[in-house]
Amino acid sequence: MTEQPDPVDEFTTHRALLFSIAYEILGSVADAEDVLQDSYLRWRSVNRSSVENARAYLAQIVTRQALGVLRSAVRRREQYVGPWLPEPLLTDAVSNAPEGIDHVLTGEAATTAMLLVLETLTPPQRAVFVLREVFGFDYAEIAAAVGKSEAAVRQLNQRARNSVRARRHTAVAAPTEARPVAERCLTAAAAGDVQGLMDLLAPDVVFLGDGGGVVNTARRPVVGPEKVARLLLGLLDKGARMGQLDVRMGTYNGMPSLAVLIDGELDQVTSVEIRGSVVTAIYCVRNPEKLTAVKV
Repeated sequence: MTEQPDPVDEFTTHRALLFSIAYEILGSVADAEDVLQDSYLRWRSVNRSSVENARAYLAQIVTRQALGVLRSAVRRREQYVGPWLPEPLLTDAVSNAPEGIDHVLTGEAATTAMLLVLETLTPPQRAVFVLREVFGFDYAEIAAAVGKSEAAVRQLNQRARNSVRARRHTAVAAPTEARPVAERCLTAAAAGDVQGLMDLLAPDVVFLGDGGGVVNTARRPVVGPEKVARLLLGLLDKGARMGQLDVRMGTYNGMPSLAVLIDGELDQVTSVEIRGSVVTAIYCVRNPEKLTAVKV
């Protein structure tokens, strides 16, 4: 009789992939971790003698759990106060990141820009797109994961791809290319150089702030170089007056970012989206609920 693989070992082997699937479907580290915990319990109860492909089967469990969470989240996000942004995910390096996220450390999939595009898809479209376009699962595996026919899955993926293509015009710059631009922005902001800062901002640059109705931030998108530059300088000045300011540069969601601590407490993570050589968007997450699990 063939000895069955240990369920803990099998789950651990695929944990990075499973976390990545859940995070890219949900845009929340906390929700992704909850999905993994529930999926693990379900995996422990599965008769694994009937499982031919543990990777595909585990992805199926995680996808179904994530879809259930996402459908509830969609309703909550419709009532969210101000812009909703994904929970920041440290992607500096595998050694510094939360356990099991190495699958999201490369490419554009986990950038805030892409996650916001995925927010425009229906839950089934998002799950299918993530499984197919990001992780390369075949259509039969995806059909089993989302409970639809292969033909329906192909149609969902095509619609999702068309929607993503229409909203994503150019790729976000890689961190190594983006960091020098972000550093020049920080230098200009620290010097109070409005014009120098404006010169680094795209004509249609947008600032999005996520306070969740809990803490103060811009509740509507702020658009245009002058408005965004003056807002950034004002926020920097306000932060300095709130207490001891500690600004740490890192990479969150594949973009150069500032983790801002005031009197030792994380106040915000602000990420800079750069396309070409200019800043096209700035994402500021201040909602305390989204900062509890953030590594700095």
